[in-house]
Amino acid sequence: MSDTDLKPWQWPEERWRGVVDGVRAGKTLKPASWKDGARCAVAFSFDSDHETGELRDGGRSIGVMAQGQYGARQGVPRIRALLDRHGIKATFFVPAVSAMLYPDEQRSHVVEGHEVALHGWIHERNTLLEAADERDLQFRAADVLETITGMRPVGIRTPSWDFSPNTLAITREMGLLYDSSLMADVDCYELLMGGEPTGVVELPVEWIRDDAAYLLMDRWAGLRPHIAPSDILDIFKREFDGAYREGGIFQVTMHPDIIGHRSRMWLLEELVDYIRGHEGVWFATHADVVRHARTAG
Repeated sequence: MSDTDLKPWQWPEERWRGVVDGVRAGKTLKPASWKDGARCAVAFSFDSDHETGELRDGGRSIGVMAQGQYGARQGVPRIRALLDRHGIKATFFVPAVSAMLYPDEQRSHVVEGHEVALHGWIHERNTLLEAADERDLQFRAADVLETITGMRPVGIRTPSWDFSPNTLAITREMGLLYDSSLMADVDCYELLMGGEPTGVVELPVEWIRDDAAYLLMDRWAGLRPHIAPSDILDIFKREFDGAYREGGIFQVTMHPDIIGHRSRMWLLEELVDYIRGHEGVWFATHADVVRHARTAG
């Protein structure tokens, strides 16, 4: 039996260690304090998938695409109005196809001081792609965002946080500042590839701090919203309390078509009010959080 025919439980140690060490968390980049001496950094992010989740799967369900369109028609305006009221700068991770469908939306983000970052081409699943295809899509997506917004993106969040064995090498080749798709820590850390530092910083995510984990509705997959907004607010508050106590980062991932409904925007408004009730909090884009962590960490 050749080595390639072995099941994972039959692998020699060298092989499974090689898999584990392909992409790994390196040194922690936790600064002693945040900008202007702030105790805690708050990084809000919104994944503007819009219609791309269904388009990726063939675009056969007009109903699902309408749900995605809600994110652009209602969700994004509601979110941006809330951010503007509170003077908060956030990061919008945008698939290239979403950016082409709604170019003015992306330009408005930049005008208002928000960050527009990479989120794939059409919300593809990277682990299903050949390396050359993944590379082509990531480079083309960056070109599209730069053409539309006038700014080259410096960060990426892989669609569905699906990180292939080739993703980090492509991200490094592109010279990106950071990734925000992995979950090895709560603070920023440098990504290692094959045991070697890459210079790419990870701003980690977590399903606990993602609205889709609680509120996604998928008619055919049997997924149903199963936690009330008030209960999600309690979870987010507890996550913030921990970050504030530890002097770290409170990072949240949300989606305009999910959080952007009236009863759910209440959750976001209450969360912002709660956080703003604490002294020494810095609201910042993902890029700004990473830049500070890299220089001061």
